[in-house]
Amino acid sequence: MFHLTYEFKLKPTRAQIGIFEDWLEQCRRVYNYALCERKDWIKSRSCRINACSLHSEYIIPADTPRPTYFNQSERLTQVKKKYPELSTVAAQVLQQTLKRLEKAFVAMWELKHGFPRFKKLGKMRSFVFPLLKGNSIQKRRIKLPKIGWVKFHQSREIPDSGVVKQAHIIKRASGWYVLLIVQWNVDVPQPIPHGEAVGIDVGLTSFIATSNGLTLKRPRFFVDAQSKLKLLQKRVSRKRIGSNNSKKAQKKVAKFHEYIARCRKDWHSKLSHQICNDVGMVFVENLNLVGLSRGILGKHCLDAGFGQFFNILQQTCLKRGVYFQKVDSRKTSQICPNCGTDTGKKELSERTHICLNCGYSNDRDVAAAQVVLVRGLAAVGHTVKMLAEGKFVGIPKTQESPNF
Repeated sequence: MFHLTYEFKLKPTRAQIGIFEDWLEQCRRVYNYALCERKDWIKSRSCRINACSLHSEYIIPADTPRPTYFNQSERLTQVKKKYPELSTVAAQVLQQTLKRLEKAFVAMWELKHGFPRFKKLGKMRSFVFPLLKGNSIQKRRIKLPKIGWVKFHQSREIPDSGVVKQAHIIKRASGWYVLLIVQWNVDVPQPIPHGEAVGIDVGLTSFIATSNGLTLKRPRFFVDAQSKLKLLQKRVSRKRIGSNNSKKAQKKVAKFHEYIARCRKDWHSKLSHQICNDVGMVFVENLNLVGLSRGILGKHCLDAGFGQFFNILQQTCLKRGVYFQKVDSRKTSQICPNCGTDTGKKELSERTHICLNCGYSNDRDVAAAQVVLVRGLAAVGHTVKMLAEGKFVGIPKTQESPNF
């Protein structure tokens, strides 16, 4: 199976916008109610057996099962009788809201994310139709269950060979959008190592430095826009809370944030295509992006968007048949790419790599990119050797078919 995601801007009528807004509110209530059930169950099991809190304690019968996606979905029918407004929303949309909560708890357990939070009014901004019937898209229109035909701006054609499986409706500052997940019953072969290779080192002084000597200065999308953003936020603070003028000022701030994000994504996309020109293999560092975002330079790391750039570069490599792989990022700035000697830790002010063992000198970031290239070629050589011996080599996680 191969999936692609197509994004289009919707052109709903006022009545349809009212339905979208009502559905988002109903999904928010279901999400918060289900989260409250889970939170109360967890708190009722957190007290000691032989003692209770002096203030208060959650008491739930011992035989009450733990709330999960399955038993909460089964109770949706009973809840609809108590709250008739939930019947106006498609049942599958509410089920996907509960599945969204389940994914949040799985991310908390497995990925060490924080405990899921309740969503305030207006914070629920998307809902999903997991299944669409055949011929649901005709002449720049999409047919949504219980809503009907909704027009959208079709900026590119959807191949007839694919089947539209899901529709994800998203509310943004610039309008309503739909993400269509198209499925093909084919297996797309992964690119194999071939052609010229390039190693890439990312940083804050130079956004990227390649092993062939290319360095690009990091554009400061958010930092350069802070002065205007400060002015817009100051206008919001001067408005009366809840007034129409306050909502208009908040919308301007949201649109400006979206503009900054689009500028960053566009630059990353263009840079990824430039890197893929005339190369057959691309190697990057496997960085701890969460740790970088929580450091003293976290604001600038988030502004650079290293994670988004790696994702876009991986997708571009897949589309253009370029081999992509992440390598170990430890001590890339301390190893000499010429002789492999550990030159020791460098201060941030040292911008030149000088090896006392072999006399090799180069720009610090370029030398780190060359170390990435050496490690990547070593990994590729091991993979090619195993293929030649007839051994099975699994596709790394970094080469799974992404949704783009």
